[in-house]
Amino acid sequence: MKANILLLKRSRVIPVFFAADDGYVPFLSVSLKSLIDNTSDRYRYKIHILHTDISAAHQAQLKRMETQSCRLVFVDVSEEMAKIAKKICLRDYYSATTYYRLFIADMFPQYKKVLYIDSDTIIREDIVNLYRYEIGKNLIGGIRDQIVAQTDVFADYAEKVLGISRGAYFNAGVVLINCELFRREHMLKQFTKLLNNYTFVVAQDQDYLNILCKDRVLWLDPRWNVQMPGNLPCDDDKAKLVHYNLALKPWHYRDCRMGSFFWEYAKKTEFYGEIEQVLENYSPEDKEKDRICGDKLQELALSEISNRMNYRNMYGDGEEIKLTRAEVLKRIEKLEKAGIFDKDVEDDPPAKELKPCDVDYLRRSVNSRLRAIYAFRIAHWFVDFLIAKKQFCVKEIKGIENLKNLDCGAIITCNHFNAFDSFAMQLTYDSAHKRKKLFRIISEANYTAFPGFYGFLMRNCNTLPLSSNKRTMMKLMMAVKTILQKGHYILIYPEQSMWWNYRKPKPLKRGGFIFAADNMVPVVPCFITMEDTDTVDGDGYPVQAYTVHVGAPIFPSRNRNRNENIDYMMKKNYAFWKETYEKTYGVPLTYLCDEVKEKAE
Repeated sequence: MKANILLLKRSRVIPVFFAADDGYVPFLSVSLKSLIDNTSDRYRYKIHILHTDISAAHQAQLKRMETQSCRLVFVDVSEEMAKIAKKICLRDYYSATTYYRLFIADMFPQYKKVLYIDSDTIIREDIVNLYRYEIGKNLIGGIRDQIVAQTDVFADYAEKVLGISRGAYFNAGVVLINCELFRREHMLKQFTKLLNNYTFVVAQDQDYLNILCKDRVLWLDPRWNVQMPGNLPCDDDKAKLVHYNLALKPWHYRDCRMGSFFWEYAKKTEFYGEIEQVLENYSPEDKEKDRICGDKLQELALSEISNRMNYRNMYGDGEEIKLTRAEVLKRIEKLEKAGIFDKDVEDDPPAKELKPCDVDYLRRSVNSRLRAIYAFRIAHWFVDFLIAKKQFCVKEIKGIENLKNLDCGAIITCNHFNAFDSFAMQLTYDSAHKRKKLFRIISEANYTAFPGFYGFLMRNCNTLPLSSNKRTMMKLMMAVKTILQKGHYILIYPEQSMWWNYRKPKPLKRGGFIFAADNMVPVVPCFITMEDTDTVDGDGYPVQAYTVHVGAPIFPSRNRNRNENIDYMMKKNYAFWKETYEKTYGVPLTYLCDEVKEKAE
């Protein structure tokens, strides 16, 4: 959206915000000096410095930089942060300063809009020219993040985890905030809800801001936030504001690009000698730590891509909070005692009704086929990443010949206990070297409600979503018939529920067996057993090593009627699962509900 410029009255106050702690004051002073030296006496500039620990001595040093038109105000937000901390779960308190910009609108109700600027910046033009952009109905004015736009790992993170295009992700180090709309639309409340439900640890508050302000960003002249590293959007001398983000700080690296601008103003501050000493003392070991931190940040982005399996209602009104694994296990125990096996322990988000026009089951369109090709490519990349990080392990595949020797389409069944078990089944199918495709039946909610990376996979990896719409279900039934007739395979989870790392087979539902009976194709029963590895996941539980057991195909017979074939295949399938469970774990298959019944009797 094209930015508009608003003419300002000369007497208007220009509110500018910085946030810093006591240790960052020397570098903040340089940013302030550059801002002040480029102001005009035609306007009044009120510069707010949000902090919790800046010493009186440092405040006095900075105050000496004031001019007739520029006033510095130190705002200790300790009490405000304490109030906020009671409302929200600040995980590890994250260095709460990173969230200050999110609270400005509510903390300063006198302002309609404000400028927020990071302290690792140099301002080379009157800041009023940035403030005067007319923000309109946008929540924020910003400039695209160059690192995200130009680095595939971070671009993938933005798109696959946050659901935001690499070209629509802004850098939050220099932003124009529409405080009026932030208050009117209760952005602090929305942020509170998002923070308590989802943990974004790569860019922290910048990630949250991008999600909250998605599609409501006024894109500003990129010269107002020239970031490094990255391909600069202009020549050095045309930069209006230089942002030394990430590790490339001129007070650490003599060869920092555009570092001369920093030292030009540093020499004019009381902290020049101190900053020079920081540069002199920055050792090769410190620089190696910077390099390692950069690598770790990329690893963290990749890890976040792998961990985003529990996004629920990110863009909706639901109040669901992600369950801890301990709570999940308690729910499983409760459901098993009650004999309720077909209910998901971690509830899916509300599904939108899937209309016939919403899904191309047979991938007839060119776009559908291209998306499927790309989806499988990134899915394979993702599985390789999980394996390399020891977050996913298929130890063994037993009985693969039962699938390999089959020369017709079939229904493949599997127990469902983890979002990654479909990856295990894809690897199993690939190891059979079949020329045909593997499709998978998924729920309506999984198809319609997941954002970002997993949503893309759910919609494009040859998935066949169920639907609450009867006409869509008829379309699905016809697609299943065509797929099986062409000799392809369909994976289905006949338990119709997912219980995290639940090792027992659950009672089976008829749906998948109806498909097999109606199309006279066999069922290939698969059961995955698991064992603890030495690797611990992010929740403190051992990562599981999977063994995939592939059973002999169960064929329907024309000598049996439809219901007899369904019952026969269900019984044989469950018998294989039960036998595999008991043989692998060395215990008889029993359920807690059976024990409850025995006690009641």
